[in-house]
Amino acid sequence: MKDNKLTTTLLAGSLAVALLGCSENTSSSHSKDAEKELQQDAEQVQKPVVYQVFTRLFGNTKQTNKPWGTLSENGVGKFADFDDKALAGIKELGVTHIWYTGVLHHATVTDYSDFGLLGDDPDVVKGRAGSPYAIKDYYNVNPDLAAKPSDRLQEFEALIARTHEQGMKVLIDIVPNHVARDYHSVSKPEGVADFGANDDTSVSYRRDNNFYYVVGESFQVPQSPQYQVLGGMSHPKADGHFAETPAKWTGNGARKAQPDINDWYETVKINYGVKPDGSYDFPRLPEDYANKDYRAHYQFWQDKSLPDSWYKFRDITQYWLAKGVDGFRYDMAEMVPVEFWSFLNSAIKMTNPDAFLLAEVYNPTLYRPYIHQGKMDYLYDKVGFYDTLKAIIQGQQGADTLLAKHQEVADIEQHMLHFLENHDEQRIASSDFAGDMNWGKPAMTVSTLIGRSPSMLYFGQTVGEDGSEEPGFGDPTRTSIFDYIGVPAHQQWMNNGAFDGALLSPEQRQLRQFYVQLMALNSLPAIVGGELQSVANSQPKQVVSFVRQLAQQRILVVANFAQQPQSVRIDIVSGEGETLLGTEPQFDAQGISLTLPYQGVSVVQLGSKQ
Repeated sequence: MKDNKLTTTLLAGSLAVALLGCSENTSSSHSKDAEKELQQDAEQVQKPVVYQVFTRLFGNTKQTNKPWGTLSENGVGKFADFDDKALAGIKELGVTHIWYTGVLHHATVTDYSDFGLLGDDPDVVKGRAGSPYAIKDYYNVNPDLAAKPSDRLQEFEALIARTHEQGMKVLIDIVPNHVARDYHSVSKPEGVADFGANDDTSVSYRRDNNFYYVVGESFQVPQSPQYQVLGGMSHPKADGHFAETPAKWTGNGARKAQPDINDWYETVKINYGVKPDGSYDFPRLPEDYANKDYRAHYQFWQDKSLPDSWYKFRDITQYWLAKGVDGFRYDMAEMVPVEFWSFLNSAIKMTNPDAFLLAEVYNPTLYRPYIHQGKMDYLYDKVGFYDTLKAIIQGQQGADTLLAKHQEVADIEQHMLHFLENHDEQRIASSDFAGDMNWGKPAMTVSTLIGRSPSMLYFGQTVGEDGSEEPGFGDPTRTSIFDYIGVPAHQQWMNNGAFDGALLSPEQRQLRQFYVQLMALNSLPAIVGGELQSVANSQPKQVVSFVRQLAQQRILVVANFAQQPQSVRIDIVSGEGETLLGTEPQFDAQGISLTLPYQGVSVVQLGSKQ
């Protein structure tokens, strides 16, 4: 593993070569100034690393884990739990951005009426803590997360400041496709109207309505013999009724007054000027704007008349930018028209050109439109890269399919964020995924080092959390986002607030240290911006191998996806190399040979080309 000084020197040197090579007519003194500036800034240049944390679970020390347990029974974490020790532990993983999931005030069964907050009906809340994607007040934060619920916004602002002081940036969710069925903001600024407050409910659709309506019918709570609200526990509002007349369309687009139990019935769909027949009631973005920057997009929308919902979300994002939030993760972005994203993202970039904009888009045919026309910085590489990698680990595909899948997005790969875990996906260590936390070693190595895109870690991933808890709503293998729960492996690292990993097993400590070393490689010039070169090996069905190169720096990456050790020959002549991570290779005149252990990797900085 390289020390920081050498990594910094390599980075400064390679970037200086790239800059000076493009500036042959620049004066000598100016060139020296540019090189000096690059050297001074070198440690700040790296690929982004996003750390997703489910905020209410992070600091929870309780281990009761009663299914459907209350806040007092199962516990809850607070903003204050992210103290300097906790943030330093996150920073150690090379993290540049923390995505605080579940921060905005969403529907919950927990009673906060003493603080002037209306209680939510459990008939339209999933779980006891509630879904973080059923936002009920976009202008405040979840009272669960505050030591003093009345001061919850100030406590979050303090967390933003602490995160910035540790050299990391803050991301929060924006959920533009839907809001909680009982949306009601108690914190909206003067002059702001709630979603739906000015709607004409006598029609199913009007351009400036915020919702769609089932005219003449009242909402009915979905029913299923397989589901009981709160697991059958008593609650004064759990009576199978929720007053809503006329009924609104459900968040996933269901148009019935009584949605199915599998619909997103706790939410209602936002209207962006898309008519019920699918036609658009707003100006279309000219095709050539795919090649224009955010400034041109911003100017395009300035003289246009647009649906009311567009302006509401523009105002919401500007509100959070003003409080120091550095970017947003957009939930189910593909369910919202791409023109809206051009409008919203260009407005955000005009305020903060460095804002980090990450979107959940699962339809590959929409990747390029949402990047180029919608001005997204990054999309999940889920359907392509993640799904293929998971299939390789599970023995359903050969390792040789991965590079081919990656090449399908070669023109946009720098925009396709890579991950192995998030709140929607199964934990690596869960029995339904890999059943072994150490599969994160080869998988995350390839995922992180294969391209120029950011990487994402999910809290608990680096210490082998398996998601096996029985939370209440939802199934094990995914850490619950709906209920109050403790996260055992993460709690071992947290060590009752010491955040020193003292309770981890030796194997867990080794895994976390592996992640620390791996994520540090994101500062290598070839990993930050190098070209990908496919490199053949003698075991292509079991072993992934490639090189990333920038200027004279070449990084060889080899990862074993077989169920046993593999002896491998690599068809590349180097003559020498320095091992940065994992197995030490052997060099000879014909190439490179190495024996990779089960789940083993080798990351090597190769010598000069011969």
